[in-house]
Amino acid sequence: MKKALLLISLCSIMLYAAPTACPKFYVEGEAPTIINEKLASKTKELCFEAFVVMHSGVAKTPLWSAEYLTATAIDADIPRKNKFHEETRLPINERAQINDYAKSGYDRGHMSPSADMPTESAQADSFSLANMVPQDHNNNTGIWSSIESATRYLAKKEGSLYIITGPIFKGDIRAIGNGVLIPTMIYKIIYSPKQQKAAAYLTNNAPPGREYQVISIKELEALTGISFFPKMSEEKKAQLLSLPEPKEMKH
Repeated sequence: MKKALLLISLCSIMLYAAPTACPKFYVEGEAPTIINEKLASKTKELCFEAFVVMHSGVAKTPLWSAEYLTATAIDADIPRKNKFHEETRLPINERAQINDYAKSGYDRGHMSPSADMPTESAQADSFSLANMVPQDHNNNTGIWSSIESATRYLAKKEGSLYIITGPIFKGDIRAIGNGVLIPTMIYKIIYSPKQQKAAAYLTNNAPPGREYQVISIKELEALTGISFFPKMSEEKKAQLLSLPEPKEMKH
């Protein structure tokens, strides 16, 4: 294991935003805005069939992965095929490689999950390492799996959801392989078009794997240095969408 230090300063008032090539995955077609200038270095948007990634060549992980999840997509129930692959659209020195995860002790953790994908080709996309972070195994197979199931349950109930999932890097950050940074926390934002409200699940990327919080978008933006819904009022960002309790459930 190697150590890397990611300094995050939330004091910056600079905004980093560019027109997205994948507007269908975002509320009102507008991508998040990077407020923290240190996060903006070596970023690249990657459009996939059923989700979009904002990739960091510094972390060699996504900053976020966004999707528009529908009940119809969930009903497709595509059988999982574990075909992890490197993302060749990224420079080799800015992307995770298969060997980075070998014997690291960490899972290749999906941000946009394979079980959300509506087609075989979309599911294949989800196994790009550009959609992965080094994830604690207990977290991945425990509370995080339950959060993903709870999200699909809510999408079935609501009809559709906008979802943004990503890592948080705080403090003295460790890395695996050739510099793939390990998140200290992982979040999943859920926005309901029906209710026009949002909230986020938040977990520590560590064992024992069952603890979580539900926090507001306003709170999450303070943690991440990212404005997830640039057009949303501060008042609405402080509100909480009621999220289902993460537990084992069928979707």
